[in-house]
Amino acid sequence: MNTERLTGAKPPTGQVNEMHQADLDNLIKEYDNESNFRDLRGGLKHFVTLVCVTLSLFHIYTAGFGLLNEVTHRTVHMTFIMGLLFLVFPRKAAKKQSTGIVLGLMYGAFYLLIAHQLVSALSQDLPPMMAAGVYFFAGMMALSALPLSALGGRGNKPGWLDWPLAILGTGFSLYLVYFFDEIFIINVGFPQTLDYLMGGVAILLVIEGARRTMGESLSIIGVLALLYAMFGPYLPGVLAHRGYDIIRLVEHLYLGTEGIYGIAIGVVATYVFHFVLFGVLAQASGLGQLFIELATLLAGRYSGGPAKVSVVSSGFFGMISGSPVANTVTTGAFTIPMMQRYGFSGRFAAATEAAASCGGQITPPIMGASAFVMAEMLGIPYNELILVAVIPAAFHYLATLCMVHFEARRLGLEGVPAEDIPRFRDVMARHWHQTIPLIVMVTLLLMQFTPFLAAFWGIILTVVCSYLPLLLKPLGFDKLDHESVLTPSRLVFSLEEGAKQSIAITAACACVGFLLGVTTLTGLGFKFSGAIVGLATDFGTWLSMIVPFDLLTPDSTVLFVALLLVAVACILMGAGIPTTPTYIILASIVAPALDEFGIALLASHFFIFYYGVLADVTPPVALAAYAGAGISGSDPMRTGTTAFRLSMGKALVPFMFVFAPSLLFLNFNWSEFILAMISGILCIFALSTAYIGYFRTTLHKPEKIMLSIAGLALVGSQLWLVAIAGSVVVAILLRNHLQSKERPGAHPA
Repeated sequence: MNTERLTGAKPPTGQVNEMHQADLDNLIKEYDNESNFRDLRGGLKHFVTLVCVTLSLFHIYTAGFGLLNEVTHRTVHMTFIMGLLFLVFPRKAAKKQSTGIVLGLMYGAFYLLIAHQLVSALSQDLPPMMAAGVYFFAGMMALSALPLSALGGRGNKPGWLDWPLAILGTGFSLYLVYFFDEIFIINVGFPQTLDYLMGGVAILLVIEGARRTMGESLSIIGVLALLYAMFGPYLPGVLAHRGYDIIRLVEHLYLGTEGIYGIAIGVVATYVFHFVLFGVLAQASGLGQLFIELATLLAGRYSGGPAKVSVVSSGFFGMISGSPVANTVTTGAFTIPMMQRYGFSGRFAAATEAAASCGGQITPPIMGASAFVMAEMLGIPYNELILVAVIPAAFHYLATLCMVHFEARRLGLEGVPAEDIPRFRDVMARHWHQTIPLIVMVTLLLMQFTPFLAAFWGIILTVVCSYLPLLLKPLGFDKLDHESVLTPSRLVFSLEEGAKQSIAITAACACVGFLLGVTTLTGLGFKFSGAIVGLATDFGTWLSMIVPFDLLTPDSTVLFVALLLVAVACILMGAGIPTTPTYIILASIVAPALDEFGIALLASHFFIFYYGVLADVTPPVALAAYAGAGISGSDPMRTGTTAFRLSMGKALVPFMFVFAPSLLFLNFNWSEFILAMISGILCIFALSTAYIGYFRTTLHKPEKIMLSIAGLALVGSQLWLVAIAGSVVVAILLRNHLQSKERPGAHPA
């Protein structure tokens, strides 16, 4: 992916891009599986471009002029995507040969197991030649999973296995499109032998597709979900269930809307694709450059200005970017070297960029793709969802900016020189036309138009407005940015890139469909929630008993322990998996546990959503932080740890809006809202100063410990806690302020 060509962004005045474009693209490919595209050449490149552009135009047309029926729309989308997947993405292989062989054998055994189960179940209706074909296909899939370089397909050129997989990937969805009436109307409830065979093909190809695009984590979850459904009677204790054979699984996962073509694919095919495409076109038309210049104008002049520019620009950029890793690399190519030049360590610079980039996933108005899935799953209008997200997102960026500010003051760093800060009048004179599509799209969302219709007009206006510099130049508007016009070649490139960026998320959501389908069959979510409730009740009750003076009530302690267990589960499940499939998994498996405690449905889903996003900056699999470390040259693990601390607002705010739902405007109460806001701001200040170790002067270790304890206590948003902990925070910071006046060398905050 050519990030410069895609974003149209150039370093602001005074900045130098210190990394070659090829290095940036390699970083994205290394840490962002979703963007690990082959660099195709020749006729195949033109063919893939044609298919991608056709898919993008199909979605633009349906967004503006009406969707197809539910099943047909989803299957048409999957027909394009699964055919492209095996041509666009290289064959996946583990870095260690031994690990790759073990994983390959595991996948191969699973593929052959599915084939055997299918042949055995259909033995009476399956001719010997067709049965042999099923085993041959499974064997071919098993070979594809092994790290054998002789098979090809691991570089930019597709191997001999990729072509039949691409054809079959197209075929299993096209089959449903072509035989729609026979399958879903005439013979509904009575599938034919060929229907089951195509379902088996679909299951294997979706697992392999998720493995290529997402890595091992998600595909292994899909495999385990299917094995759990098949071998339920042999499992111990609460995990046991009646079990389902391959015939029942195919009917449920392939021939219905509970599995592959379930709600996850429905949201991708109707909402997510359109906003991904809008983001690509907006970036190509120069919106990224506008964001960087506005961020420099807003924050550059203050202490530690380059880091604050990074936070603000990445927040802007993240609103329209679906990938925290790509966001980190794209904006970090400019901001990380600039932060290092102005005195920040490489570790802190990379961590700041990663934390800010991940924040874009929780920042209205677009919030990545997960918000659309949440709106669909909860049945909440999208315009209400983005309003609910405003306060929590503000807390996240307040925390990041506070720590950046205190670190800058600790180091005695100044802002960006005045001559390098653009003037607002000049910025808007160059870029005002690029704001029109975003303003119109957000307005339509707030007016409760459908998200895909809002995206349709956003896409159309992005293309049209990119030509305004040429159209208005004869009228004297010669200051407009002429370099971001979406010429036919750039438009084709953007349409192709938008389709490519949707491949991985589609494959991931299809694989997540296995987990959703198995959950509805087996009640897995209720079993997981029962385990969480049991553990929280036992440990929370014990904890409340050992704390003196009845400071902790059993109910509040059990709730806190349950939230802590769910948070840990969210981070572990989200490790190495993009935000959208992470949220879908958590919503089906983990969210029911919070429902048992009477937490509002929206609050529980926001809780798991925030912690799913946090996984991108949580070691040991902090992909966004690792990508930033690749630019700064810092230690990846230490960078990940720093990024997690800088994301402290995102880690604590979910607890706050569970204890004070008014922050999400649920059961709104002014006194609760004001108390929660005061508590949140004090909490952020306390923990920011404690982590950096500086306010007006250097903090002593006892002060940092007391501030940390007081900050964590403020999360509860209870009046007596706010009064006591808030007094501690104010007293320590006031004492530090008075000490700064006595120390001539101190840097004022």
